[in-house]
Amino acid sequence: MQIGMWIDDDRPLTAVAADVENAERLGFARAWFGQRNGWDPLTLIAAVGATAPRIGLGTAVALTWPHHPLALAAQALTTQAAVGGRLTLGVGPSHQVIVESRYGYRWTRPGRHVEDHLAVLAPALRGEVVDVRTATVAAAGRVEVPDVPRPPLLLAAHGPRMLRLAGERADGVITTWSGPRGLAEYVVPQVCAAAAGRPDPQVVVGVVASLTHDPDAAREYVAENFGRAGELPSYRRSLDREGFSGPADTVVAGDEAELEKVVRRFADAGATEIQLCPVGPPTERARTVAFFAELARGELRA
Repeated sequence: MQIGMWIDDDRPLTAVAADVENAERLGFARAWFGQRNGWDPLTLIAAVGATAPRIGLGTAVALTWPHHPLALAAQALTTQAAVGGRLTLGVGPSHQVIVESRYGYRWTRPGRHVEDHLAVLAPALRGEVVDVRTATVAAAGRVEVPDVPRPPLLLAAHGPRMLRLAGERADGVITTWSGPRGLAEYVVPQVCAAAAGRPDPQVVVGVVASLTHDPDAAREYVAENFGRAGELPSYRRSLDREGFSGPADTVVAGDEAELEKVVRRFADAGATEIQLCPVGPPTERARTVAFFAELARGELRA
């Protein structure tokens, strides 16, 4: 199992680039970028990729609703060329409140929207001609980018339809706010069953963690800053499956022995990569990153 690093992109470009360089130096497998209220993640990857020429680079995630799939394929392949084939394209629909309030799209038939989007995006990334006309998307043509390898395509997923699509139409899944039990009993079996006959899917799980003497403080921080994520339907389903009241219950917090124990549980559950999101005061975050880097360099495997 690999360990990747979530990069906080809510800062100046030079600071983001420095964090990517540091993640590479420490031995993390991939640096991951989200699409929130600031930098565009694919453009950001193209901009900082040369800073660290060996680490993998991924989006977690680029949003489907505001991107036509042919345009997203062209942008992804351009970024892939710029970073020498190190891109992993993670995509997802986001959430109704974001899609409708920020982008002005109607959140209708999200499962069908994602399925139709992938019906264009996946073959377009392979350079194939597409001709898709459905209730949610219309696309015809191809993306002609020479000599660029197709990036792995991952889908953010929590519910059964999306997990099936992650196995059938993509190269795996990105999931978050999940514990090892939910991963082992629900996420991995559904994705792997859907991927039957195809290469083994990637299973990337976001893990909020803190190497700390005060685990309760770390959970209180997450409850205060990320608690509303538990109100979003897709996350709520994941939390309910494991009996969690909110995102704070998923936090991996404690000493080195506790953190390594839980990381090994994720590996045993079928995760192919942990995406680390460190929390806590700056000194604790630095200790958390350093410890997970030790695990990453130790090539912890399931």
